[in-house]
Amino acid sequence: MTDQLTPVDRAKFAAAHCAADFVQDGMRVGLGTGSTAAWLVRRLGQRVRQEGLRIIAVPTSTRTSQLAREVGINVVSLDEARWLDLTIDGADEFDAELTLIKGGGGALLQEKIVATASDQMIVITDAAKEVATLGAFPLPVEVIPFGWQASKALVEEILASVDVMGRQSSLRMNGDRPYMTDEGNYILDLALGRIGNPRQLAMVLNQVPGVVENGLFVDIADQVVIGHADGKCETRDLSSGVAEVKMSQVDLADTHNIFSDL
Repeated sequence: MTDQLTPVDRAKFAAAHCAADFVQDGMRVGLGTGSTAAWLVRRLGQRVRQEGLRIIAVPTSTRTSQLAREVGINVVSLDEARWLDLTIDGADEFDAELTLIKGGGGALLQEKIVATASDQMIVITDAAKEVATLGAFPLPVEVIPFGWQASKALVEEILASVDVMGRQSSLRMNGDRPYMTDEGNYILDLALGRIGNPRQLAMVLNQVPGVVENGLFVDIADQVVIGHADGKCETRDLSSGVAEVKMSQVDLADTHNIFSDL
């Protein structure tokens, strides 16, 4: 199985495998959405089956919920769990302060709600997602369908007054129809190139009528686990205000074991 994975997939697997070790028996855990988060869900399912790990999970999308149930994880709603010990999720970009761009998978609203309802958030990613300045990845902004073009025009007007390189926005499509989130909303993708002040941009975007939420995660993530294609993991912990770095190694042969039990 390992030989069939791309280097990026091996890195994602390594990050997810390392991050799964932070989950302890009895925890209430938020499960992210996306390809890296899917590896995490499979690994946690393996621990449930093989180790008897008992957790309550709150998924951030219908896709993650379906996969979690398939691998034997106990899934509940956030209203049922009320508060979470830990959320583990991927990112489309992250910088040195662990400010993130998320929402490439279309689940940014649930992801942000779940992450902020947790004592801790761990980001799992590959090294290619680390950037000096956010903005190369298009910033998703979730808007309600009613009057979305007016919201789009207001967003573009705001971009002229903030520190970004580009000001183009486009409606995310699913074939010939607008992409629709789990909440029935649309997504605008902002091609900004560079975001000079993520905190300011996040605040002003959410003041636009019709905008539900944006994909900038500021002061939410505590740790990042960066996977590498050779199975190495680098964990950076910023929760104390000073970056603490730990290295570990994952056996990539375990990718076969994760799938063989399904």
